[in-house]
Amino acid sequence: MWDPGKYLAFADHRSRPFYELIARVGATSPRRVVDAGCGPGHLTSALSLRWPSAVVEAFDSSPEMVSAAVAAGVPAVVDDVTTWQPKPDTDVLVTNAVLQWVPSHPALLASWASALSPGAWLAMQVPGNFDGQSHALVRSLVPELARDSPVLSPVEYADLLSSHEVDAWETTYVQRLSGPDPVLEWIKGTALRPVRAALDDAEWKDFLGALAPLLREAYPMRPDGTTWFPFRRIFVVAHIR
Repeated sequence: MWDPGKYLAFADHRSRPFYELIARVGATSPRRVVDAGCGPGHLTSALSLRWPSAVVEAFDSSPEMVSAAVAAGVPAVVDDVTTWQPKPDTDVLVTNAVLQWVPSHPALLASWASALSPGAWLAMQVPGNFDGQSHALVRSLVPELARDSPVLSPVEYADLLSSHEVDAWETTYVQRLSGPDPVLEWIKGTALRPVRAALDDAEWKDFLGALAPLLREAYPMRPDGTTWFPFRRIFVVAHIR
């Protein structure tokens, strides 16, 4: 179960890659713009502002996230990104920090690119920090829940979409987090969801008790009380031919 409140606790940090992603989309007057995996909808409104004449479609597989989006005024619906397909008039398809949860997403991206009309835009951003210390420490404590890296490299994504005009890149944001155990609080909202689902309450408490000091050592607090957290992101924008 997704917790919209926990996810939005770091909304500013999580939003920046979205804006940098859509800044590379060159559409001028798209007919339909889709936010695939809209989460709590806090970024979907930016699509409406960017393309005010477009029909904006938003969906997410989490009922909790969709409820939060609807409460925020976004006409989102519950749908599954693995089975959803774009309508013929879809000119911009954006998926932000979603496809890392879909192991088969390279095939899904290729399918979407094939379904979009020439001139349409496909824009994707995923976290690329699977090999970061935060994730490595989690795997060291629960190796039975470890999984292979869910994302490709920028070059691999570019190769996947090479029949189109493609722009692929990566950025590492050095984020300044505040508060006690800020890295732990960050990953609670995303990376630790599968771990929480697999553990009962007592096991979860013990797990957090073991993880917290490891993260404090890996990401020490600065004298001013803040903590640097490097976070890699991978971006792909394809202009469909």
